[in-house]
Amino acid sequence: MQRLAEHDLIHGRLLEISEPHLVERYNRALKAFGLPATQLELLRIDMTGYSPEVAEELGDPLYLDPNAVNRRFIILSPAQEGLPVVHTAFSNTASLMHGFFDANRRAIHAVTIRDVLYGEIEEDIVEVQDVEDLLSIQEVRFNVLAADDMLGKAEELRELSDRLLSVPEAWRDDAMIERMVELAQQTGDIRKNTLVPDKVIFRHEAFWSGHFGGIFVFLDGRNTTVICDPNAPGFRRSRPWQVGYIALDDHARIFEFLQRTGRIELPRASWIDKSGYLSHRTDMVLHDLIRRNDAEARFDRIDAIWLQTWIHRHAGAVAEDGVYPFLQAASRRIAADGEFPLDEADATHRFLLVRARADHADRWLVNRLISVLVPADFVSRFVFDKQGFYSAYESYSDGYKDHVVKTLSDTYLRNKRAFRARLYGLEEDRSDV
Repeated sequence: MQRLAEHDLIHGRLLEISEPHLVERYNRALKAFGLPATQLELLRIDMTGYSPEVAEELGDPLYLDPNAVNRRFIILSPAQEGLPVVHTAFSNTASLMHGFFDANRRAIHAVTIRDVLYGEIEEDIVEVQDVEDLLSIQEVRFNVLAADDMLGKAEELRELSDRLLSVPEAWRDDAMIERMVELAQQTGDIRKNTLVPDKVIFRHEAFWSGHFGGIFVFLDGRNTTVICDPNAPGFRRSRPWQVGYIALDDHARIFEFLQRTGRIELPRASWIDKSGYLSHRTDMVLHDLIRRNDAEARFDRIDAIWLQTWIHRHAGAVAEDGVYPFLQAASRRIAADGEFPLDEADATHRFLLVRARADHADRWLVNRLISVLVPADFVSRFVFDKQGFYSAYESYSDGYKDHVVKTLSDTYLRNKRAFRARLYGLEEDRSDV
């Protein structure tokens, strides 16, 4: 993983915390969670407050995510809103955190001047034992606390202020007035500074979870579709009247579901040509084929001539694999007819030629699913499924690891937003990916 870290491909763009008072506040949050204080003088945190340095020090990568549910968070600064989430069991953790920051921006700014906000994203379950546990999560509540009880003090001052204004003769209560002054010295003027978050409950929409090897949950009105390993506990048994189940290796049914519900763009020249999507897929497929069939391949020498030479020398392996010839045929068909009829393609090949519809609410989740089904495309895997990317990366040879790092550095990292817009049609800026 050192190569990835050196090129900001893992734990990149985190917020450095070195000021003693901020480290001390972080430790107070850790203590509230029942965790030992860090002895580090410098650490880096993501949007949720997760620190890879603290995780290594504690020997616990799940220190803010016990049981992979009810995610803990530590907010030291409003600047965390623009950071990525580097460790999570749910794909929508970042969007939930963004929602919390957006709805409570004034309170977060005001409290973190003097204190640290921490707590849990409560999901009404304490552990995930089967699919039903995940399906039961309809909404989440941010249970927010402050180490110096700034929120409690603000609420107490608000109640005393209301009493002063509404109860006759309350102004004669010297003890109450003294308490209000004491509280105001700590909280500031709560008429101007909102210290209590306004919105803490958020809807739990379609999501991916890392449980049971990875599970996708899609929502269509009252209908739910679960895509995962059929060996996951509760598969096809939890809410069969409401939930449709598709095995993760059933490419035909997954494709039918995504097409029927309008979640994917079919291969048409109108977007294939200008995006370079087919060329990108072809390169990724060829590089993976070389990786699997030629242990001595020098990926640092790859260019168009080298690739053509390799294809000719390994024609048998290329034909047996079948993916490269399929993509070449698809390219010719799209150039001639402007589209490619996927009903003529093997189900395992269809996802090479589609991407999520950019105007669909589930576009990031659908692209994640597609990247899982096309593991040869390590670039798309890195963009949409970093957990899967990191797991696959560990199995690569040193030479291929160097190639992966160089490819990502020369393409995606140069201009993430422009790259996503061109290849996947995704125009929005996402600081968390």
